[in-house]
Amino acid sequence: MELNDGNLQTLTEFLRKTLDPDPSVRRPAEKFLESVEGNQNYPLLLLTLLEKSQDNVIRVCAAVTFKNYIKRNWRIVEDEPNKVSDPDRTAIKANIVNLMLSSPEQIQKQLSDAISIIGREDFPQKWPDLLTEMVTRFRSGDFHIINGVLRTAHSLFKRYRHEFKSNELWSEIKLVLDTFALPLTELFKATIELCQTHATDINALKVLFSSLTLISKLFYSLNFQDLPEFFEDNMETWMTNFHGLLTLDNKLLQTDDEEEAGLLELLKSQICDNAALYAQKYDEEFQPYLPRFVTAIWNLLVSTGQEVKYDLLVSNAIQFLASVCERPHYKHLFEDQNTLTSICEKVIVPNMEFRSADEEAFEDNSEEYIRRDLEGSVCQEPRGELETQRRRHLFGIVDFNLQGY
Repeated sequence: MELNDGNLQTLTEFLRKTLDPDPSVRRPAEKFLESVEGNQNYPLLLLTLLEKSQDNVIRVCAAVTFKNYIKRNWRIVEDEPNKVSDPDRTAIKANIVNLMLSSPEQIQKQLSDAISIIGREDFPQKWPDLLTEMVTRFRSGDFHIINGVLRTAHSLFKRYRHEFKSNELWSEIKLVLDTFALPLTELFKATIELCQTHATDINALKVLFSSLTLISKLFYSLNFQDLPEFFEDNMETWMTNFHGLLTLDNKLLQTDDEEEAGLLELLKSQICDNAALYAQKYDEEFQPYLPRFVTAIWNLLVSTGQEVKYDLLVSNAIQFLASVCERPHYKHLFEDQNTLTSICEKVIVPNMEFRSADEEAFEDNSEEYIRRDLEGSVCQEPRGELETQRRRHLFGIVDFNLQGY
């Protein structure tokens, strides 16, 4: 397929037809796209459309189609034909980062997913300049671009949380740390300073707190396998700022929505996860900072309401305290009778309440509610969307009461 106006027009028409609710129109269009996706230049035509089309619906459709094309075809399977031509692979990797960062957020997310799919197969050996190209964009000062980089990096690095240890993995993480850790730390400090500068600007705060949440997620991924020397050397910077964000309460970031967590809750939830990771895996290095985090997270728990939007935050806060009280050398933090009474009265008992939201969830789908509850009682995996209020209570009550205090 040639990169010309005629083919762009044809592709536009068929993409539009794939959105038609009439199956007799939609299915032939889908079959046509399937029949031509093996042709050279097909993915480049999609990228050209999503960059230059004047129709935003077509741009989004082209972005989704391109991401799905990459998902189906990018991996090279031994003894099977290459589904994406080498010239197309080279052209895609040469242009996709720039295109992703200059696109509207809806398109940016699709291209970010595509980059992470390509990165899982090609980074770092076949795409050695990816990180360098991304890191240079931190200097742009444009947080639309910066958040695009952070979102893509999160998609690339989150697999470090579950990969088996190997020399290949260590080599990749070392390369990432050498390139990414210092710029990420500098961005973290600069973003916090900007939050203070724009403390009364709600629009700026929304963007900046989105950045801080992504940065905190990246911190978790980069520290999961082992404690990198760089982060150990810069622990004061990270932990002092994490603690400050945990105790921050900006009225502008509070939301009236009782169901969906706001930016402040999402950030504090991730910081609780980060603190729990260090308490569990790097407790010797983390000891100087731990008492202040115990105090901050304890205060967070006793001052947080019962609304659904706080579920993940409360769950991660309880998980942090549970990971701390598991360690015998932290026993003194919890052995006082007044502390235990306070834990029961102010954390466990209030969180045992069966709320109206829980009742509604049970009435809407009782089997699903029970399934999630049972999953929570036997498997302490990352909570996410499968979290239920009773599941996190179960973790907290079991963890606190089985310590023998």
